[in-house]
Amino acid sequence: MTGLGRVVAVVAFCTALSSVQARVTRIVIDEVRPQPIAASVGIATEQIAGRAFGELDPTLAANRLINDIDLVKDADGKVRYVATFVLTKPVNASQASGLMWHEVPNRGNPRPNVVAERANGDIDLTSAWQGDNAGATAVRAQAEINKPHWLKVPVARHPDGSAITGQVFGRIINRSGHSSQPLIVQSNPVPYRPISLDTRQSRLVARVAESTRGEVIGESEIPASDWAWARCDASNPFPGTPDPTQICLKQGFDASRLYQVVFTSADAYALGIGFAAWRDLGQFFKTAQVDDAGTPNPIAGLVTHSIGRGVSQSGNFLRGWLHLGFNQDETGRQVHDGLWPIIAGRRIALNFRWAQPDGVLELYQAGSEGPQWWLPHPDLVRALPAAGLLDRCTATGSCPKIIEHFGSAEVWALKLTPEWIGTDGKADLPLPANVRRYYIASSGHGGGTGGFNSSLPGVGLPASGPNCPGNNYGSALLPVNPMPHTETVNALRVHFRQWVMRGIEPPPSRWPRLSEGLLVSAHKAALGFPTLPGLRTTAPEPDFIMPVIDYDWGPEFNPVDGSGVASHAPPPIRQVLPMFAPRVDADGNELGGVPVVLLDAPLGTYLGWNITAPGARPFHAGQICNYMGGMIPFARTEQERKANNDPRLSLEERYGDHEGYVRAVRTAVARAQAAGFLLPADGQALIRAAQGSQVLKQRAVQ
Repeated sequence: MTGLGRVVAVVAFCTALSSVQARVTRIVIDEVRPQPIAASVGIATEQIAGRAFGELDPTLAANRLINDIDLVKDADGKVRYVATFVLTKPVNASQASGLMWHEVPNRGNPRPNVVAERANGDIDLTSAWQGDNAGATAVRAQAEINKPHWLKVPVARHPDGSAITGQVFGRIINRSGHSSQPLIVQSNPVPYRPISLDTRQSRLVARVAESTRGEVIGESEIPASDWAWARCDASNPFPGTPDPTQICLKQGFDASRLYQVVFTSADAYALGIGFAAWRDLGQFFKTAQVDDAGTPNPIAGLVTHSIGRGVSQSGNFLRGWLHLGFNQDETGRQVHDGLWPIIAGRRIALNFRWAQPDGVLELYQAGSEGPQWWLPHPDLVRALPAAGLLDRCTATGSCPKIIEHFGSAEVWALKLTPEWIGTDGKADLPLPANVRRYYIASSGHGGGTGGFNSSLPGVGLPASGPNCPGNNYGSALLPVNPMPHTETVNALRVHFRQWVMRGIEPPPSRWPRLSEGLLVSAHKAALGFPTLPGLRTTAPEPDFIMPVIDYDWGPEFNPVDGSGVASHAPPPIRQVLPMFAPRVDADGNELGGVPVVLLDAPLGTYLGWNITAPGARPFHAGQICNYMGGMIPFARTEQERKANNDPRLSLEERYGDHEGYVRAVRTAVARAQAAGFLLPADGQALIRAAQGSQVLKQRAVQ
């Protein structure tokens, strides 16, 4: 064969190979940008932004679980999507480590590149999965490195081409005045629009209050004549200018009430395609040489191992993705070697008709249905069969190695504990050998800023609380919890690389367990929580935690898989599940987690929960501040603590002086390092930070 013939044969072979490796049929590179060479990185890296055009075969087992997939086919029987992506890689291919981190964007937003990973020569791929195209989520004509990632998916239609309709709900919270208000889910618009602007075909109600258990107080219906689907303000009063994304009230909005609208929509996006799109881009960039047109994969041949990673909403995506079997591609091969769902104890509410995946755990948000645990376990409370998240990958031999880690906020507001003990809360559920679980006690969602001055009033600790996460939720009563995840995550990252690439196992799992008496009913008496200054004496009450609510989504909804059709808007509540939380010590700090220096040398009580303060956004006042953590610092002296009726020892009583505190930090560093949860460099940095801190060095400014 001539040289030219060999080249043609190789290109033809690579093209054929890529077509069976993943159904990304074409990639387009839109932007390439070098990154500055930071001293801590040491190697030149670049970022590549582009779009991937994907094609799915609805007849294949790997795609059959995508909801409504048979209702979004093109004329040739295939289903197509467009996804944006960004690659971060070494400029010099010889410096690539062989490991690719595949990131799940959170509400479209990519995670910042990790300096340590760039220094290792790791490749980072971020690719789109969220296809509810409304407002800020609209897919762009070209990909850009620093822009969010959204997925373009088709809308389901009946076989005759007619629209599919269904009931959808939206909510307006803590807003006032005569200007019109949009329907928002967390941070983006509700992705569905009414088929008619005739308000007689919708239903708008106002509510005085809602409990965490879903009890509704003081609901009243607003007459159709008193509101409009319209945009309005002082210069353009009711009925305003017609607009299907806004509601205009004749009498204006009352900030003390919540408004909820139910309407009929025809925008039935096949959002479950996002699972397949994320799968196929991961497999394409990991294994393909070229696309179907011969465009080279920019990282062809550079990846030997890959880990999927997602935080919060994105971690929920990974859990749902694995549960539905998407770690196996259309040809039956495993996609990722590892999965790291971070601060995520549920499954994404994605693969059903009328899903709102942008939501957080406010009332009527899905995601806690079906098994949240890894191995098969019967759900007797909700009368569901035995199932687990690993069922499908176990059956196909495609289960990855998994690390999951959480903090206290996931317990208190993100409904975590059924993953540990099932819905009946009677026993610890076993972990499989391929899963490691780590609990970072007394920490907020994703961890705080860390440092030691951050716990001192007048130095690093703010006097007032931050905003509560969620849709216009309100502000917190207590200052934000500074308990960090950073150093723990740095250690876990090293362990995960070693586990996936070399088979070296991470430290044993550590989390609070029923069998150890460290997981108890989530209220003050059972927890042993002290009465602390700045808190009401009853906090946290039995109904303070956000519980798992058993919703009735309708007869066509499959709760085990979280698929089908959600026909009840909003869904009736069948029951509320009992919730558990880690027991606390005499200071109110949680027990049973991995060693963390600030927790072992505490400067106060660190809470995974906070209380919504009264004020301009009063609807949730007095309730849990969604998933925002709080902190109550220790008094400096015995005299100060006694004056405030504080049962906790003061800083001086605990540590004596500044050097005593530094010694406590040294002891905590040694303990965390010995257990494998603190890197030596991070440990030394913490000791230096303690030495340079203001803890008992001088009186903090009041």
